[in-house]
Amino acid sequence: MKKHKHEVELTSEERQTLETLIRKGEHSALKLMRAHILLKADSNGPGWTDAQIAEAFGCHEQTAYNVRKRFATRGRLSALERKPQSRPSHVRKLDGQGEARLIALACSDPPEGFARWTLQLLADELVELQVVENISIETIRQTLKKTPYVRIGHPTM
Repeated sequence: MKKHKHEVELTSEERQTLETLIRKGEHSALKLMRAHILLKADSNGPGWTDAQIAEAFGCHEQTAYNVRKRFATRGRLSALERKPQSRPSHVRKLDGQGEARLIALACSDPPEGFARWTLQLLADELVELQVVENISIETIRQTLKKTPYVRIGHPTM
């Protein structure tokens, strides 16, 4: 069997973790594919070549090589996850504190004359409180969508 420049040698704990990850199937297809690649590339296990892995999982040989290389140079967790962007395409309007402020505001009593908070009222209030300089109602909606405890009403309420 051909020796690889970047050998994958999984410990029994790492192998068990990857097998559990695959068995549950609750992760992205990308993460599951990478877990399969690491398991098959394990020199203590099957020790498949990149070509065998590519054929078995329907990916490119370079993909198998890249996962193997990332595991060897950066570790198991790095091999499973996407590489963080070095330059994100946009800066988030609301950081953790801003999100907490928005949720607290949405859970508080609405302004006088309104039965519920609307997205526009929340956006206006965040600007007034100087949490952000400006913010769209879509950003408010997407942030609150992650929080199941908040209900937003219509402007006519």
